[in-house]
Amino acid sequence: MFRFLHSSDLHLGKAFGGYPEAIRNRLREARHGAIARLAQAAREGGAATVLLAGDTFDAETPAPDTLRHALRAMAAEADITWIMLPGNHDSLAATELWRRIAQDGPANLRAITSPAPVELSPGAVVLPAPCTQRRPGRDLTEAMAAPTPDGCLRIGLGHGAIADFSGEDGVAGIIAPDRARLCGLDYLALGDWHGRMEVNGSTWYSGTPEADGFKHSAACCALLVTLDGAARVRPVETGSMGWQTVTLDLLPGDDPLARLDAALPPLRLRRNLLVRLVATGRLPLSDRTTFEAAAQAAAPDFGWFGHDLSGLATEARPDDLDGIDRAGALRQAAEALLAEAGDPDRSATERAVAASALTRLYALAQEVGA
Repeated sequence: MFRFLHSSDLHLGKAFGGYPEAIRNRLREARHGAIARLAQAAREGGAATVLLAGDTFDAETPAPDTLRHALRAMAAEADITWIMLPGNHDSLAATELWRRIAQDGPANLRAITSPAPVELSPGAVVLPAPCTQRRPGRDLTEAMAAPTPDGCLRIGLGHGAIADFSGEDGVAGIIAPDRARLCGLDYLALGDWHGRMEVNGSTWYSGTPEADGFKHSAACCALLVTLDGAARVRPVETGSMGWQTVTLDLLPGDDPLARLDAALPPLRLRRNLLVRLVATGRLPLSDRTTFEAAAQAAAPDFGWFGHDLSGLATEARPDDLDGIDRAGALRQAAEALLAEAGDPDRSATERAVAASALTRLYALAQEVGA
């Protein structure tokens, strides 16, 4: 029997460009903190080995402090053995990176820079397929057919796609989905896909231990794997920051504030969440105005909050526009914005900008009137 923790895609040093500086710093720190959380998950699960299936670093030239802090964090977990595989972001083409890891890495870190089998413990061998470059152009996991002593547990460790995650056809270098069977593996630990995925009972993507986008809805985790006959795999949550998309389809007659309040996470959880609100349907102008104001008021509760109202149409009755002005330039502007917001010949972005401007004009008119 052999037990280990399977993780991948830490992407230490990821910049998170496009987000405000405060949340960028928190996200980078959360990724660094994943090292200690992985060690704790392994320890609590009765494992002493963590397999990192590629992309430990986000770039081939991580900042010196990013690399040093990572190596120090691994060294601090002295009872854990770390097995680090080059991925496509930190491939073997990054010769200086792997030279520095070999030079400065702690004794409990084994950086795998060749496809030669590596003994993890008596009777358990890892068969690695380190990424040679960003796009190797071939299935590197073919090397996992290498012989091992009779009776050994054979654990494959690779990084890449078993399917074309980009949606394109005919891309070279895709891992055979039945690689475990072809090479007689007891388990194939893969990285590259950032969400947890079971390919088959003995082949898994662990996903990233700390979320980095809205694409994957499941909680971030590592996989506690026990090899004793068939592979037994148990997800263990490791994430500290959550990314959540909240979708609301609204119609006239709904209470948009109540719908929003019910859909957003509880207050106690909001600080560690990045939330993207997507509203569709249609609302009267007055309801849309109060809904947008409520969304903006909730934003500071979250680590980050964004809203997309481009799919939310605005209905305006004459008395709604009267709330802006009964005549004159403001009334003409309101009518023009309403027409643009509902014009199917305009792009979704243009309609959203017009609807938002109309909402803002209505809100300002109400403030002045009050």
